Amino acid sequence: MKLFRAPKESLGDLDAEAAATVIAAAADIALVVDGDGVIQDIAIQGPDLALELENADRWLGRPWSEAVREESQPKVGALLQEAAAQRTSRWRQLNHPSSLDAEIPVLYSVVQVGQRNRFVAIGRDLRSIAALQQRVVEAQISIERDYSRLRHLETRYRMLFQSSSEAVLIVDTASQRVVEANPAANKLFAHGTERLVGRPFPDGLGIEDSHALQSLSAMAKTGANVEDLGLRLDGRQEEFLVSATLFRQDVASFLLVRFERVRFDSPTAPPSSAKSKLLRLVETAPDGFVVTDRDGRIVIANAAFLTMAQLSSENQARGESIDRWLGRSSVDLSVLIANLKQHGSIRTFATALRGEYGANTDVEISGVAMADADQQSFGFAIRNVDLRVKTDPLARRELPRSVKQLTELVGRVPLKDIVRETTDVIERLSIEAALELTSDNRASAAEMLGLSRQSLYVKLRRFGLGDLGAEDASER
Repeated sequence: MKLFRAPKESLGDLDAEAAATVIAAAADIALVVDGDGVIQDIAIQGPDLALELENADRWLGRPWSEAVREESQPKVGALLQEAAAQRTSRWRQLNHPSSLDAEIPVLYSVVQVGQRNRFVAIGRDLRSIAALQQRVVEAQISIERDYSRLRHLETRYRMLFQSSSEAVLIVDTASQRVVEANPAANKLFAHGTERLVGRPFPDGLGIEDSHALQSLSAMAKTGANVEDLGLRLDGRQEEFLVSATLFRQDVASFLLVRFERVRFDSPTAPPSSAKSKLLRLVETAPDGFVVTDRDGRIVIANAAFLTMAQLSSENQARGESIDRWLGRSSVDLSVLIANLKQHGSIRTFATALRGEYGANTDVEISGVAMADADQQSFGFAIRNVDLRVKTDPLARRELPRSVKQLTELVGRVPLKDIVRETTDVIERLSIEAALELTSDNRASAAEMLGLSRQSLYVKLRRFGLGDLGAEDASER
């Protein structure tokens, strides 16, 4: 914290009434507390907050710890002890009970004032931040739900395509080349060497009557119903029934060609269980994996999480609340747990992870709620996205090409920084366009932009556009 250099000179004779007015205007809620933690006075900004705080009119003369939720009570003593030792405490979130069957998160910092062991607690209402994060999470969940349906469809298609005992080819009707082939087709035509993709169809497949197959594919392109065609491969006695079906994807057309053996008997064995391999994978994975109890206290953490949190052993993390390291503020964990309880899972929640020695890492979290026999627990997968979100400084000057790119910044970058950066990009592009349209006539460009020449020169100097030496000299 950077304090005033000469408060007595700059503020003058600031009396208690003026100080109270300043504190009440600067805080959403302000409390005057004595050394025993008893509330002596209270100021609440806005009638809505005063109505929603449960029994706020009865706080006077009662301990501050009785005005907050049970889980926040230890933080009250910590705030007062910090302020007594250092005159100013760091910011901590306390949750007040609400008359609307909810809780009101407030970020407090405590300052020791005067010589009578009095403290002033300055609080900021976090509900707007929590509501914004909640809306972002709900939008993300809605998007993920739509993508999930598409992924499930693709997964089912891939599983069917890869595990089918029939040889299946997908052929581009424009180029007449194979664009995809399943393992059975590679085994049948390319002897498992994965060389089918890119081959012309049906040339090179070793089919005796390729002209008949060409006729079949030509009829399928017209959309007509075609009967299966009986064919043999070169040098083999096996007979196949071949069917071709036309389908479209975007603006392209493809043929799905299936080869079914008339005599087929090659049973497949089910894969063996690999649960132990999966557990070893989670333990050694490069992404962090953490299991917590219903209150967010760590039960198990893998090595990758310990590395990101700058911890030397799992014992240092076990039993600690995960928000000690996770989240730009403690609101993040509340939003995560609330959504896990409501929806059961959450994907790609953007936040930050703070290391024990000051390292700060941008991360994405996916989580799932797990119902154990005795109590509920939560599992979190934590991925380091530092390399993904850190971009070239020159690239930051470009205008975002879609709303999606802007929404991806929410949670990683403060809203005011997103707005300021976007405004700067638009201003720069507008000025460059005006200078180009006016052939670098700055007087005309200023008139086109609705600016004075002096304002235009200020912005040109700010963005480093053009040589302003001559103009600066003329202005002097």
